[in-house]
Amino acid sequence: MSNASLSPLPSADRPDVTARLRDALLGASFTADGLLELLGAPAYAALSRSETVPALRATRGDTPLERLVRLFLLQQPVPHARVADVLPVDACLESGWLVRAGDDEVAATVDVRPYGGPGGEDWFIVSDLGCAVGGAGGIGNHAEGVVLGVGGASMTLAGLTVRTPVSTALDLGTGSGIQALHASRHATRVTATDVNPRALHITALTLALSGAQDADLREGSLYEPVRDDETYDLIVSNPPFVISPGARLTYRDGGMAGDDLCRSLVQETGEKLNEGGFAHFLANWQHVEGEDWTDRLRSWVPRGCDAWIVQREVQDITQYAELWLRDAGDHRADPAEYQARYDAWLDEFEARKVKAVGFGWITLRRTAAAEPAITAEEWPHPVEQPLGEAVRAHFDRVDYLRAHDDAALLEARFALAGEVVQEQVGLPGAEDPEHVVLRQNRGMRRATRIDTVGAGFAGVCDGTMSAGRILDAIAQLVGEDPVALRDRTPAQIRLLVEQGFIEPA
Repeated sequence: MSNASLSPLPSADRPDVTARLRDALLGASFTADGLLELLGAPAYAALSRSETVPALRATRGDTPLERLVRLFLLQQPVPHARVADVLPVDACLESGWLVRAGDDEVAATVDVRPYGGPGGEDWFIVSDLGCAVGGAGGIGNHAEGVVLGVGGASMTLAGLTVRTPVSTALDLGTGSGIQALHASRHATRVTATDVNPRALHITALTLALSGAQDADLREGSLYEPVRDDETYDLIVSNPPFVISPGARLTYRDGGMAGDDLCRSLVQETGEKLNEGGFAHFLANWQHVEGEDWTDRLRSWVPRGCDAWIVQREVQDITQYAELWLRDAGDHRADPAEYQARYDAWLDEFEARKVKAVGFGWITLRRTAAAEPAITAEEWPHPVEQPLGEAVRAHFDRVDYLRAHDDAALLEARFALAGEVVQEQVGLPGAEDPEHVVLRQNRGMRRATRIDTVGAGFAGVCDGTMSAGRILDAIAQLVGEDPVALRDRTPAQIRLLVEQGFIEPA
């Protein structure tokens, strides 16, 4: 499919029409809450899986909301007369939001998905036809310049971004504009870039239809559109991170060899980030034979930046190739063509000695510390979104631990973090447990195994006694030398602080 198959886009230079359209959508309760109430939870959830049949069945009536869902979300033509009493039809036809279909029907030129902002805002994400629901999955045969709507990756990145007020924010590879839209809530100025001019046009529509501030929209790859003297307080990117042979699809294939696009993006960020500023990326990275993946990712981190790298998933090369072949609809193509493309993926991986591909998050924070801290870990377990506050707290703890040696930790006071529970594992009736686990019910929902001294220490932490005094009391209870206990416990205290089980009081 070529770019010629993509629909003409609505005008981005008609704010009067966009404002009237927004008012009409809101007036008909074409919102995230309204959609959930109309469709019900099962049909609403099915949309995220690219399954529209339940939603079509739920919109067989003739209410204004049902008509708008069929028109803008389910891509169904609707009789002109049935839309005229809901929308400013003539203005929408003239500005390109709608086109005539047949003698007496109109159809949408873009998909519009209601999206609830974190502060209760009623936003709308504009995307190409067929791309509003379920992100990329199941659409198949994407045009080269197609612009997708909100998928799971977009939601993940939006959720883990630190949302403190900032002066400047940069969204690299903006796509349909969801990250720029989020940034508009807490950044004075937002810049959004994309190599695809169609994406910039759609981002302008998303921002306008959502009633958000305009962004400075720039065409180009990665940092190319950014001037040498420009720096930012916040940088976010859901880049085209798929590791693929060639660059067939703009929205997902970066066009660089292997994971070089993600590496380049991370490495170049250091010079563009203001001190104390955060950068958040989603990325794929290669697991290369004979190489530790954490060493590979650590080598990406630019000088002067703390980093927190979390690997959420690992797929072997066959699983990975099949995932993205299905994403492009290649599994529906001629079997010989499918096999040839599958072979090309495996040839590429074998040539680079890649045995698997990791997916996860990379967060950087610009620091003036002499020795930046890099944490690289695997955490495939469920987490609680949004994670932005947990991410900010992680780097606060990094600062605290960097400033406190073992002696200072023993003089400090700590408090047990909220919603931490203790689990004991052992044989029924045994006097002592085999091991003790502390588990968080918020944020990263971590679990860590500790000894009985560590469990006793964490349980007593209420901010009233220093760590050293608590250890002296425990030593007296268990009959251990207090000096030896003070010597061996700071490492465990440091781990409990680092992972957020206890907090400086």
